[in-house]
Amino acid sequence: MNSVSKPEVAVKPIVELKDVNKWYDDFHCLKDINLSVTPGERIVICGPSGSGKSTMIRCINRLEAHQSGEIIVDDVVLHEHMQGIDKVRSEVGMVFQSFNLFPHMTIAENCMAGPMWVQGVPKEEARRMAMKYLERVRIPEQADKYPGQLSGGQQQRVAIARSLCMKPKLMLFDEPTSALDPEMVSGVLDTMIDLAKEGMTMLCVTHEMGFAREVADRVIFMADGEIVEQNTPEEFFDNPREERTQQFLSQIL
Repeated sequence: MNSVSKPEVAVKPIVELKDVNKWYDDFHCLKDINLSVTPGERIVICGPSGSGKSTMIRCINRLEAHQSGEIIVDDVVLHEHMQGIDKVRSEVGMVFQSFNLFPHMTIAENCMAGPMWVQGVPKEEARRMAMKYLERVRIPEQADKYPGQLSGGQQQRVAIARSLCMKPKLMLFDEPTSALDPEMVSGVLDTMIDLAKEGMTMLCVTHEMGFAREVADRVIFMADGEIVEQNTPEEFFDNPREERTQQFLSQIL
């Protein structure tokens, strides 16, 4: 008796952008963006300065508002009058170029703040959670220091741990290594690689092309507010189709 193969079940996207447009006054910074991200997918977004990369990922947790089109995050439609934006943001971790740590709070307290203030987690549990994720980013010994006592690379790893304490379904990284000295970059990238291997859904704006080759399921190239090309890392780097992509890669590789 022949076995009947079951039809593949389509995986529901965790993020969808449909014909998304955004303007700053007369400047059209996002033009008809369409993007679908499935759970567990790792996407690297690259492109020249001013291409709309950071704006796009900032729209995904509504740090920026789009003017037309549709953005859906974990079944929630983002729009001007929406309720429950805090819930969406608690499920979408974001790590910026600048670390944005509270300077007057210890490293552990920085990590405890979100769970306690937003999710109502008791202090003792929040402390345990903070230590768990500081261990995960390999700096538990820094827990009782203040941000000013840490290097830039260490502070960025704290920023990642702080986001993880909210137990996000999705992590957004906005050029997380661009403000770091070169010798501090590898520690942050190693932390991100560990997250990727553990199955975290990630969208990362970066020029670290070695990271893209190692981690990404898909590389997206943006220019002038548009998604110009997207492909697997192998095809993207070895056989770029679009002239603008070829030009960009020739400049950075």
